[in-house]
Amino acid sequence: MAIDYKSAGVDVERGYEAVKLMKKHVKETYNDSVLGDIGSFGGLYALGEGENADVLVAGTDGVGTKLKYAFVLDKHDTVGIDCVAMCVNDIVCQGAKPLIFLDYIALGRLVPGKVAEIVKGVAEGCKMAGCALIGGETAEMPGFYEGDDYDMAGFSVGIAKRNKIITGERIKAGDRLIGLRSSGVHSNGYSLVRKIFEPNKITLLEYDEELDAIPADVILAPTRIYVKQALSLIENCDVLGMAHITGGGFIENIPRILPEGLAAKIDRSSYELPRLFKVLQHRAEISDEKMYNTFNMGVGLVICVAKEEEEKAIAHLKSIGEDPIRLGEVVEGNGVIL
Repeated sequence: MAIDYKSAGVDVERGYEAVKLMKKHVKETYNDSVLGDIGSFGGLYALGEGENADVLVAGTDGVGTKLKYAFVLDKHDTVGIDCVAMCVNDIVCQGAKPLIFLDYIALGRLVPGKVAEIVKGVAEGCKMAGCALIGGETAEMPGFYEGDDYDMAGFSVGIAKRNKIITGERIKAGDRLIGLRSSGVHSNGYSLVRKIFEPNKITLLEYDEELDAIPADVILAPTRIYVKQALSLIENCDVLGMAHITGGGFIENIPRILPEGLAAKIDRSSYELPRLFKVLQHRAEISDEKMYNTFNMGVGLVICVAKEEEEKAIAHLKSIGEDPIRLGEVVEGNGVIL
């Protein structure tokens, strides 16, 4: 029987409706310093007037149900990297350098060594992103979280000059899309992953022939942090837009940077789909479109540059150790064309 994200318990349509309903209340708090609108990868707040004014760019997120695997495997030193990545990768999409990070950990029973392992991962992620972990909160909530379960979230703030903010508004038909490879599922789609790879310590630690790996190693691989690569590219090339491929996959995230009337045409033959996603699709028995609407499909960051800038961007990314993908181009239309 086919398994999709909705049958796994996540209804994206309800998410859309929630955003629609909350917009009115959110906008009631806006003042003249707020730039952009709900839906950007980072929230923008100008600290002054004029094109050279500093703009704070903020993002917040969590790790999601990937934590279930950390629980059953009793491995807690990498989920903090995921938490940082989910926030700072959003911020850098607007062209901002992350400055600070704060974490929030809520648990049913505080075990000092476990909390230290979680925060160790957060600190490692902050070092990868070049930002400072300046504080956080650990909340012990017995009776609310079962046993040794916990949840965590993070919040980060970055900075950019107003005239350097990347909005995607200059993108036009003919521009090129470049992909940076992911390290796996990252931190989205795990409600579906858990239907395929049950959070069971014994089976997760057994070699899986179709996967050609031990599932635990693949499933808990931390989310890649793209901050240093993205900022380096911005310094050396004219980047028109960047999309962090998180919940909603290609289908929802790439259009967030495209002006009205433009679509992303993706050449799926441009790279080899990682084995993990082939296994997930085979076992879930779901369509290509649903896969690209749920997972990152091996690409964690999509960068848009002008056609004449593509070779320069590709060369620079290679020079800093990336293996970039010529993912496709921008065309007239709407959404994503696979």
